[in-house]
Amino acid sequence: MVKSELCRMKRAEKRDCEFDNGGYFLIKGAEKTFVAQEQLSMKRLWILNNQGWTVAYKSETKKNRLILKLVGISKIEDIKGGEKVLTVYFLSTEIPLWILFFALGVSSDREVMDLIDYDIEDASISNILFASIREADEKCGGFRRVKKALSYVDKLVKSTKFPPGESIEECFSKYLFPGLKVPKLKARFLGYMVKCLLQAYTGRRKCDNRDDFRNKRFDLAGELLERELRVHLAHARKRMAKVLQRDLYGERSVRPIEHYLDASIITNGLTRAFSTGAWSHPFKRMERISGVVATLGRTNPLQTLAEMRRTRQQVQYTGKVGDARYPHPSHWGRVCFLSTPDGENCGLVKNLAITGLVSTNILEPMTTIFFDCGMEELADDASVCRKYKVFLNGDWVGVCEDSISFVAELRNKRRQKLLPHQVEIKRDEQHEEVRIFSDAGRILRPLLVVENLNRVKGYKGENYTFQYLLDKGIIELIGTEEEEDCRTAWGIKYLFMEKEGKSPTQYTHCELDMSFLLGLSCGIIPFANHDHARRVLYQSQKHSSQAIGFSTTNPNIRVDTLSHSLLYPQRPLFRTIASDCLGKPGSPLGHHGILPKPELYNGQNAIVAVNVHLGYNQEDSLVMNKASLERGMFRSEHIRSYKAEVDNKETLEKRRKPDDCVNFGKIQSKIGRVDSLDDDGFPFIGANLQSGDIVIGRCAESGNDHSIKLKHTERGMVQKVVLSSNDDGKNFAVVSLRQVRSPCLGDKFSSMHGQKGVLGFLESQENFPFTIQGIVPDIVINPHAFPSRQTPGQLLEAALGKGIACGGSLRYATPFSTLSVDAITEQLHRAGFSRWGNERVYNGRTGERVRSLIFMGPTFYQRLIHMSEDKVKFRNTGPVHPLTRQPVADRKRFGGIKFGEMERDCLIAHGASANLHERLFTLSDSSQMHICQKCKNVANVIQRSVPGGRKIRGPYCRVCESLDDIVKVNVPYGAKLLCQELFSMGINLKFETQLC
Repeated sequence: MVKSELCRMKRAEKRDCEFDNGGYFLIKGAEKTFVAQEQLSMKRLWILNNQGWTVAYKSETKKNRLILKLVGISKIEDIKGGEKVLTVYFLSTEIPLWILFFALGVSSDREVMDLIDYDIEDASISNILFASIREADEKCGGFRRVKKALSYVDKLVKSTKFPPGESIEECFSKYLFPGLKVPKLKARFLGYMVKCLLQAYTGRRKCDNRDDFRNKRFDLAGELLERELRVHLAHARKRMAKVLQRDLYGERSVRPIEHYLDASIITNGLTRAFSTGAWSHPFKRMERISGVVATLGRTNPLQTLAEMRRTRQQVQYTGKVGDARYPHPSHWGRVCFLSTPDGENCGLVKNLAITGLVSTNILEPMTTIFFDCGMEELADDASVCRKYKVFLNGDWVGVCEDSISFVAELRNKRRQKLLPHQVEIKRDEQHEEVRIFSDAGRILRPLLVVENLNRVKGYKGENYTFQYLLDKGIIELIGTEEEEDCRTAWGIKYLFMEKEGKSPTQYTHCELDMSFLLGLSCGIIPFANHDHARRVLYQSQKHSSQAIGFSTTNPNIRVDTLSHSLLYPQRPLFRTIASDCLGKPGSPLGHHGILPKPELYNGQNAIVAVNVHLGYNQEDSLVMNKASLERGMFRSEHIRSYKAEVDNKETLEKRRKPDDCVNFGKIQSKIGRVDSLDDDGFPFIGANLQSGDIVIGRCAESGNDHSIKLKHTERGMVQKVVLSSNDDGKNFAVVSLRQVRSPCLGDKFSSMHGQKGVLGFLESQENFPFTIQGIVPDIVINPHAFPSRQTPGQLLEAALGKGIACGGSLRYATPFSTLSVDAITEQLHRAGFSRWGNERVYNGRTGERVRSLIFMGPTFYQRLIHMSEDKVKFRNTGPVHPLTRQPVADRKRFGGIKFGEMERDCLIAHGASANLHERLFTLSDSSQMHICQKCKNVANVIQRSVPGGRKIRGPYCRVCESLDDIVKVNVPYGAKLLCQELFSMGINLKFETQLC
């Protein structure tokens, strides 16, 4: 992983790229990153009621799982309902609960009741317990003797399909609640499970919600790599045992282990998993899931950052996922509630909020600290326990008398750095439990601790890092469960607000900033809370990742297959808290007053007028100023690389038979022009290549041509030629072609508010309306874009930007804490403009004053990667498919576009029959057939002998044995092919013909 502890870039003096944060892998030259996988937590008991009442102790390994079920048995056959009894599913067998208790060393029924500790008198519960005892009596007579119960369980376990090799006592100590060592403690935990199930059954405890984040864990690189490595190690071990077996027989001697272990299994397996993206399944060892690894997007730095913070939930059936797609209250501040893709992955793919961070596993033991704070050890007798239970990662570690002081002391220790910051402490009053978590994959978020806020006074005026504030206890990381114990204010001002004469509410924590609830690409949208949510989603998911920016500061040494870069990127006039916070202290780009992370905005500030311009900007299209574009506005560079590899001389000598050796070189090629190539087969730098030219010349010794040729849509100037070799020992070459693209008709642009538009007309500067100051707009958009889209945020941005450009002091447009409209209009008014941003303009064509006022102001616009040059498709005739003789698909192969049923209906409706005939016949697959009019069969062209010994060739009907009534008809070749294919199956078609 780039920039990890093992990576050499971690210790490098100079960074490769200023924008690069690492966290991705390089596999065969491609950048791959993990998408965090959302899994159900294994660290708690699961109480479910989807098919009957169950409580499950889940675990990654199958043998450790234990499920306690409430099942109905009926005395009379075929009657549902009957008595309900408790049974345990363990080691793939079904054991009556009471027998399992006695097998664990419990001595009497009274002791079992004490362990269950369910004190509410309820007839239905008593019935369930009595029925369970009765069932145990029926199954095994004297089960109250430990030996008898053990032997019964042993018999059950041994009769399963795959019985474990260990004895039953070993099975219990190894697989039944492996965290607890003493059998009595295991019995006590089992009793706690029974209590939870009975409470849920009587409605005193809620079932677990699968969509709540307290029940979720996120698998990141560490867990995912461990999962995949485990599979390959098992494979390597199996292979090793097989090879080792041969040397264990007879007279052969056993050699050192290096001879048997094949390390390439693991290397190749990991590389293959990264390349294909198919990763091993969390618990089904044989299956693989797709979409765990994604190729890193490099359109702009914001897209790269956002893709690293993406999470994904695996769902078996995309149709029925219930509430999984909906936002859940536990997402608050952890996952962005707006940026999610639209379509089938909506709500399943999420983005982390700006301050959300995923916990890592804490390995240091913490139980000694718990004992210091007042926790007692768990007694292993069956005494009734009225104290709070203490759980650490789902394992019962002890009990405590005074839970409030215990939890308060633990939290203080965490703020004083005696406990790790990522430990989560939850006190559950209703169930009398204290749950502590220190495992990996929980999403935490930082909050200000109100009681320590007064310490900040002493630190004012200096810059402190986030880590420093965390160590001092001013900020602490809060998990999903612990947040239920907090009272959080929405901002500092709420701490001092009084409600109708009452004293201020006692808050425990306070949000850092309201915009931190959003994701990275949402938090930098100005006035996002004034826009319709769907527009914010469009900008954050689609447009921000398609905007052309400047993706890297080392383009000279990178060879991407395809990259775009904007020639003059600008930063917007407004600022948001989120974009300010993303800068690093002491970074070379940022100093006082300058935005530290300008690369997160990808676009330019354009003067935008809202007006109708000659009808060329109807619907969503834009009219742009030709002079602005000639000065370099929105000009971008498009670089495409071509790669070819040849065999290396040294590696060829090792092989037995040298195949036809391919090498770089220039030969006169039949497939394309080689004018720009040098003798080594590469073009010179600066060569202007057009479609059909050869980019890299490769020839074989036999004279075969293996050159790489430009497709018919590609052209450009040669920027660089790179020669190198890869891990397999093959030499390869990369040639990069560069094109400078100025915006042309059909290119796509978008503002920061999801207002996308296509360039519809380039107007000369002198024909545009101009203001009294002589300002001419760069872009003119249609006023009808606003009412139905509901994006007043763009108007506010333009008005604020206009005020800032005139020297205004109000600069922030952070969502949820935006300026009031009055403040913005006041700033504009002080600068000498109309309050509402409207201006008097003069017609550029006539010089007359335009009667209406026009809204104008600087807006941040982005150029998106969808350009008409990459989409334009044209063809009259060209390459066809060899079988059907219909035009091939695909734009690069000069293929056709499908002219379907609906397009055909349009031409019929217009009455353009000649055009229809040309589209569907002449330009597609026109051909001819011969038909005999008498018998209506196909007459084939054959060679036959005629009287006089001559042979003639022509159409001839073999049914009528004549050539008198044969006519030639025009049919599509596809129809002729169908006729012949049916004929080969013994189905004959007859054709009715009319002379026209």
